[in-house]
Amino acid sequence: MGTRGDKVFAVREGGLGRAGEVLTLAQGLRQPNGVALRDGDLYVAAVDKVYNLPKIEDNLDAPPAPVLITDQLPGDSHHGWRYAAFGPDGLLYIAVGAPCNVCEAPDPFSSIIRMDDQGGYEVFARGIRNSVGLDWRPGSGVLWFTNNDRDWMGDDEPPDSLHRAPRPGLDFGFPYCHAGVPDPELNQDRGCARFAPAARKLPAHVAALGMRFYTGEMFPPAFRGAVFIAEHGSWNRSKPIGYRVSLVRLEGDKAVDYQPFATGWLGGASAWGRPVDVLVDRTGALLVSDDRAGAIYRITYEKP
Repeated sequence: MGTRGDKVFAVREGGLGRAGEVLTLAQGLRQPNGVALRDGDLYVAAVDKVYNLPKIEDNLDAPPAPVLITDQLPGDSHHGWRYAAFGPDGLLYIAVGAPCNVCEAPDPFSSIIRMDDQGGYEVFARGIRNSVGLDWRPGSGVLWFTNNDRDWMGDDEPPDSLHRAPRPGLDFGFPYCHAGVPDPELNQDRGCARFAPAARKLPAHVAALGMRFYTGEMFPPAFRGAVFIAEHGSWNRSKPIGYRVSLVRLEGDKAVDYQPFATGWLGGASAWGRPVDVLVDRTGALLVSDDRAGAIYRITYEKP
């Protein structure tokens, strides 16, 4: 488990669906938010560096020292919490947020990059203000991701968004457009038609973070292939929104339905928890992490 502090943790599986011991795998890192496991090795994306903890699954009680893969990521801490995941091509995909609310910035800011084992990388997609969640659709291998769009355009604009990137090289609009909404400062007359559109517009300021396609068999068949999204919740909206897990259903390449799936973290104007990421465990249950309550929840389903 990555954090916005300086440590990386592992949680041992306990009995009856409960968590067991919490182990510290690494410490002294700079916001090691992004973690991705491949062939028993744990890759960790910090603000400006990527590390590997080799054979970590066999060494949880005596973890190895992190091995530096690269120190060539931008060092800006604004939107600096990286999200990382391995793609079907074996490359490590890392979201690199914009160093601002809205601004023009050089590569690799405002992008998703993909990196090889030696730390060499290329920009896969541009025009992405701040993605903190990505996954590949089963069967098609197409990358989908969430995006947090800009602030200070009012309570209801612009929307947060869910996107699909079927090929490299697409531009999703930032900073000139935000899910089809022209930026009032940087795009007063050019429109948004030249940019890749959002697959689904989400309510403004829900702070859509981690996302996963549901691949388990515990939930009813209608959930299979749908997208779960952790909504961290608003911080600058007059009436708070988000603080929940939402569900997006797909038909073909279209996102046809969006609705809340798990709620209860928000009570009136205050929230006691903030969902960050979602993961389908090996039983088909949905795990939800919460960085305000410092908790992991396990959502299960039993047939009536």
